[in-house]
Amino acid sequence: MMILVDADACPVKDEIYRVALRHQVAVTIVSNSPIRVPDHPLIGRIVVGDGFDAADDWIAERADTKTVAITADILLADRCIKQGAVVISPTGKLFTANSIGSAIATRAIMADLRAGGDIIGGPAPFSKADRSRFLQALDETLVRLARSG
Repeated sequence: MMILVDADACPVKDEIYRVALRHQVAVTIVSNSPIRVPDHPLIGRIVVGDGFDAADDWIAERADTKTVAITADILLADRCIKQGAVVISPTGKLFTANSIGSAIATRAIMADLRAGGDIIGGPAPFSKADRSRFLQALDETLVRLARSG
């Protein structure tokens, strides 16, 4: 079992380390530029460079049924789900095969509105409730995967 983190804009890296170490699960932080990570044998860092979707490609190519992917990127979430991975957003939302289609559609609608010049708000600011939901979702996911395999 492993956790792959789309790390460049991830606000819950410290929480990931804490939960992963408690469960003794390896974590790989994937980013376009170096990010400081704790010095621990279960925590690794991959710097992929600045190519378009380089981090996403690295994560998607390695995702499988024993992977938990952490990302807010809906298209990366879709790719990982297709590989059998469990995907959790930093706000604690689980992306599933049943929910990813509507998330992709909403993303496309919002992109069209922005392209048309409509002024729309961005996502809500990251909150303590988001952090708490994320911790609970990650812990429950790791327990479930450990029991199933």
